[in-house]
Amino acid sequence: MNPEVENHQIPSRNDVADCPYIRVGTEYYREIMRPQANGSTCKCLVYWKASTIRADYGKDYLSEIPKYDCFCTVPSHTGYKKVIGNAYNVYQPLTHTLAPGSWEAIEGLLRHIFEEHYEYGLDYIQLLYQMPVQKLPILILVSEQRNTGKTTFLNFLKAIFQDNATFNTNEDFRSKFNSDWAGKLLIMVDEVLLSRRDDSERLKNLSTARTYKMESKGKDRNEIDFFGKFVLCSNNENFPLIIDREEVRYWVRKVNTLKSDDPCYMERLVAQIPAFLHHLMHRHLSVECENRMWFNPERLRTAALGKIVMSNRSKIEFEVVELLIDIMDSTDTDSVSFVIGDLIPLLNYRSVHAEPSDVRRLLQMCWHLKPVSNSLSYQKYVLGISSLKYQSQAAVGRFYTVTKKFIHSLPLF
Repeated sequence: MNPEVENHQIPSRNDVADCPYIRVGTEYYREIMRPQANGSTCKCLVYWKASTIRADYGKDYLSEIPKYDCFCTVPSHTGYKKVIGNAYNVYQPLTHTLAPGSWEAIEGLLRHIFEEHYEYGLDYIQLLYQMPVQKLPILILVSEQRNTGKTTFLNFLKAIFQDNATFNTNEDFRSKFNSDWAGKLLIMVDEVLLSRRDDSERLKNLSTARTYKMESKGKDRNEIDFFGKFVLCSNNENFPLIIDREEVRYWVRKVNTLKSDDPCYMERLVAQIPAFLHHLMHRHLSVECENRMWFNPERLRTAALGKIVMSNRSKIEFEVVELLIDIMDSTDTDSVSFVIGDLIPLLNYRSVHAEPSDVRRLLQMCWHLKPVSNSLSYQKYVLGISSLKYQSQAAVGRFYTVTKKFIHSLPLF
């Protein structure tokens, strides 16, 4: 007999909680601590062959390994259970030991990040900790400046939620293989640049999705409950991703430069996490649930969000707006009626090439305007041949009407 096997003490049924192996379904796994580049470790399950376990410990060892029917992902930080029914919970427990104390460094960081939204920022982290399945808005921190604390904030969230938070790249987010982040509480991207429309749609859909298809290389897709929240950072204040005017799922904050540069700042933040969590456990939320993503979107509306929305507007939109304002100002009217065919030659005169389908999409899909239901008489505007001033002519058609008040309500001013 192998002397290692002979000397190895096979655990009894009472010791299976300490066994490094588990069997889920028909496959064996070992829980290991994987070293990280920053000197820390993360816990993960690695597939392990039964023949290898048998070779290392003997054939009788397999019968003592805990057996479960399946994996599950059930998040909890205040009443965590590793085994639910006969399913093995892959969500990781937090290791913090809560205790009262000072958390002034954390308070300083949160006041810097959230400023006038400080109480909402506390609510956000408290909800993550106490109600991890609650849907929350997509948090985006933007700044073209350096040394703003954006990355520090992401690392702070990682230190709180440990193995339940993960950093992604833009490519990770686009990959169809998502098993490394689909079961996480926090999915964070430090330098986000998701400029494709399908990226934006996927992000929006995931932020409110109840389930998601998890896929690993070489394995079938598996539907799981999805409770992930997205925290994104970008140095691009204008176009980190596509955000439409009506979108209510984003919380965008412009972050200013830190007043000091403390090389031990992160260590101070981590040391104060137990006291901070203790405070959150005894704190009353400043806002009761107002929305499927908890906060009323109007509470979280910022100039930084408006800047991104404005940057997403098309060149055609700006040109049509300028044309309509020019007509109203030149003719001293507060509204303009037109069919799409009226605008095309006027835009062409301004050296703007626009297809009728582009203008129709702008009016109907972006501005949500509808033409009159039947062909009716209206006054259309054309440029005079000699004076190059707008002149009105009687016309008939299914026209749109745009007022000056509507124009100034657009997020372009």
